[in-house]
Amino acid sequence: MNELTPLEHRLSALIANLSAPQRKQLNQALAQKLSESQRKRIKQQQNPDGSAYAPRKVQQSKQKRQGKIRRNAMFRKLGTARFLKRKATDRSAELGYQGGNATIARVHQFGLTSRVQKDKDYKVQYEQRELLGLSESDLQLVEDLVVEWLAKPMTG
Repeated sequence: MNELTPLEHRLSALIANLSAPQRKQLNQALAQKLSESQRKRIKQQQNPDGSAYAPRKVQQSKQKRQGKIRRNAMFRKLGTARFLKRKATDRSAELGYQGGNATIARVHQFGLTSRVQKDKDYKVQYEQRELLGLSESDLQLVEDLVVEWLAKPMTG
């Protein structure tokens, strides 16, 4: 079930009264606000439910051999507007990653197994770290924005 289904049922009749360009503008505003919310949450290293990301696993032998491994926040680049792409049409608003970034995000989002080094058959099971997802505050943000948008006087 889609996380927005209850919200969608309550507001669908009102949204249906908007013209296609107005719906596209609404979806662009939704994508913008959700993108900001997702980037902020990624920067805070939190899953949508508010729990902290699972910490990195560091193997001591590799750390000494390869030099100091950065202990900075994970997903610093994936949390930027440059990499977190958004797309809006009159029917939908989407957030996501493309190319190699999408692969990295998918592995962490679902806690999959992936190769660490391309030249070897060394695979690691990653902890699940939800980069994208809707929290309760995100759902409230969507509802508030739609209501605010519908309350604006229609022009043109």
